[in-house]
Formats: sequence, structure tokens, C-alpha cells
Amino acid sequence: MEQITIRNQTRSTSLGAQISVADTFLTRLVGLLGRRGLAPGTGLLIQPSSGVHTFGMRFPIDVIALDRKNRVHALWPNLRPWRLSGVSWRIASIVELPAGTIQHCAVQRGDQMEIVAN
Repeated sequence: MEQITIRNQTRSTSLGAQISVADTFLTRLVGLLGRRGLAPGTGLLIQPSSGVHTFGMRFPIDVIALDRKNRVHALWPNLRPWRLSGVSWRIASIVELPAGTIQHCAVQRGDQMEIVAN
């Protein structure tokens, strides 16, 4: 699976340098299922996606919804297992990160993200 870095241009912070990209039917379907957790600096970019669920997951995650211009549309910090994020047609992709990343990086709605291939 391709690895990317996601940076918050607005706040000059990095969300992670080892973010996997789920951009096929199978990789989007599986997502983070089967994992026991996420290490700092890792995560999953799901594209396209207008929302996610945590059914079957074993750990909470931070979820960031991006629009088509990679601006933060919505945030779900510490989304626990067996929950749903919101769904919107304005959402183009979803970033799943270790719980606490949103707070640690001070991510806010409207922030501009930069996606860089590794």
C-alpha cells in the first residue's frame, strides 16, 4: 500500500509521515480492521469516502474529514469502536489517525492539509 505524509499547512504541523492510502474497493473495505492499534505518525487516508464506521475495531481513532481541496470539513476525536462518523457529500476523503492526534496537532475545522507522496 502506498505511504504518504500529511501536513497541516495552517498550523505547520505533521499529522503523520507513514499514512497508508486506501483507494481501492478492497483496501477501503478492510481499512484498519484486524489491527490492534496505530503507532504515532501512522494512519490511513481513505479516498474517496464520505464517512466511516468503527464496527469491529478494537481501539478508538481520531477521524478527520477532508473536502475536495483537502480542507478539514469535520473532526471526530477519539471515535470509539462500534460508532459512525457523520456522512456528508461535501466530504471527499477521510483520515484515520491514532486517538489524540487531533488534540496534539491542534487540528481545527477549515485547516488546510497537504498530502505529500513519500
